[in-house]
Amino acid sequence: MGFCDYWHNTSEINVRYHDEEWGVPVHDDRTQFEYLTLEVMQCGLSWQTIINKRDIMRSCFANFDFSQIATYDEGDILRIMNTAGMIKSRRKITAIINNARCFMQICHDYGSFCNYIWQYSSGKTILYTKHDEGYIPVSNGLSAEISRDLRRRGFKYLGAVTIYSHLQACGIINDHAKDCPRYAYINSNFPVVRKKRYLEQQVKYFK
Repeated sequence: MGFCDYWHNTSEINVRYHDEEWGVPVHDDRTQFEYLTLEVMQCGLSWQTIINKRDIMRSCFANFDFSQIATYDEGDILRIMNTAGMIKSRRKITAIINNARCFMQICHDYGSFCNYIWQYSSGKTILYTKHDEGYIPVSNGLSAEISRDLRRRGFKYLGAVTIYSHLQACGIINDHAKDCPRYAYINSNFPVVRKKRYLEQQVKYFK
């Protein structure tokens, strides 16, 4: 089963996410923050749990408006904790509020978060050797480098594995399979660059 087949053997909501969002280059800060927030919430949980609760998180976190989230206080934490169906992790909730404040600082320093994160690939989607053949790592040298810098800037819950997932989601890395229609769509509609595999960890082969 290929990597993209994996998505299509899970659930309808996952199929829609794969076919409409995953891997499409993101140049909007609100969407970047949404994807980062979903990745933070996923730590220790399945992606299916996160995608099922996405609308609940959207309502809890002001449609992922980081400028509003940055102002949240103890009352907001309690409100989110008491929301039916919400993942009740105070540490993750406070991390997201903290990350919103750090996110705003990057926007101030670079003009936008997109300017900051896309500089790592010179504005192009990366095609790593053999990824389109099904060899997919959980992290690599790029995700480790970005993770170190974000943590230095005060971000929480954004280790190298989490950041690698984010780079896949926001289109900085195209990890669709070669025979997946989304692979061709991204490569045809956005600037791409081919690179050799780089300090990859825990590579899994998806047949």
